[in-house]
Amino acid sequence: MKQIFQDYTQEELRALITPSFRVKQLYSWVYHKYASSFDEMQNLPKQMRLELEERFTLTPLKTVLVQNSSDGSRKYLFELADGHTIEAVLLLMKDTAFNEDGSIKHHKRYTVCISSQVGCKVGCAFCLTAKGGFIRNLTPGEIVSQLLLIKQDNDIDANRRVNIVYMGMGEPLDNLDNVAKAIKIFADLDGMAIAPHRQTVSTSGLSTKIEKLGKMGLGINLAISLHAVDDELREKLMPINKAYNIQSIIQAVKNFPVNDRKRVMFEYLVIKNVNDDIKAAKKLLKLLDGIKAKVNLIYFNPYGGTEFERPAAKDMIAFQEFLTQRGLLCTIRESKGLDISAACGQLREQELESKDTNART
Repeated sequence: MKQIFQDYTQEELRALITPSFRVKQLYSWVYHKYASSFDEMQNLPKQMRLELEERFTLTPLKTVLVQNSSDGSRKYLFELADGHTIEAVLLLMKDTAFNEDGSIKHHKRYTVCISSQVGCKVGCAFCLTAKGGFIRNLTPGEIVSQLLLIKQDNDIDANRRVNIVYMGMGEPLDNLDNVAKAIKIFADLDGMAIAPHRQTVSTSGLSTKIEKLGKMGLGINLAISLHAVDDELREKLMPINKAYNIQSIIQAVKNFPVNDRKRVMFEYLVIKNVNDDIKAAKKLLKLLDGIKAKVNLIYFNPYGGTEFERPAAKDMIAFQEFLTQRGLLCTIRESKGLDISAACGQLREQELESKDTNART
């Protein structure tokens, strides 16, 4: 079976490929020119190209489906070599801006949400990914290739930086070693050169692994999917809270190394009549006291079959204003992709249901 080229760091490849100076050329072809076959690499000897083609694959993923939103977001369904599928989302955060003379002030700015697992073990009540259960971890190359394909598909130049959030399907800290390696591969200056401070690991709160991540000294940003302010409600929404309760998460966050210019992000999914009142806001304020934090309020994104509802805009604003007026930095995340299968796992679930229906008919 062929090895995935993107699974390897430059250092590892230099131990596998001779002469080792060719590795930098290979990195340029893959990460700068988006080569999908070794045959394209005409500055490499033919025999070497043939040997590499026998040993490695450059295409561990293939694009199955792309959904385009009116707001510029694009959702991707990728198929892995074993037939399983994963999702990733390209979010257009800012469009191209121009100066008065017509020159470009800044180019489009993107954030890409990528998956770290096929399925998920965490089993959050509001998340569609949990419906299919956990299947397996992604390799570093399968993580990295999501962004590669998205950049290629959208003609995003190799030197155009994007922000990465490990917030697609799966719990990144359940696949910590492979995610950590992907972070390093993304950051390689001869590759995509996406600095760790542009990468955010979003976790449901595996406190012991938050501590392990902190000790790795990767320099990444941390986001905590909190979603509730007391253990009783959080256990209903996120069963993993039984193993990693709120207090253990808060303690792990306090020990996590944070860049002086950064804050720990607390993601708070707001669900109508569940966690959207001022009483919850008061508890959240108290909970985060003493932490250099930023709260990101997220509208619940409804999908077919869920019991939960999207909160009213006035309640979101009241929640935000309560926190900001008391000194806690708080934003409301702009909802994107509402006209497509925006909820995490929704596109994959639709595809699986379609295959199941076709198989029965």
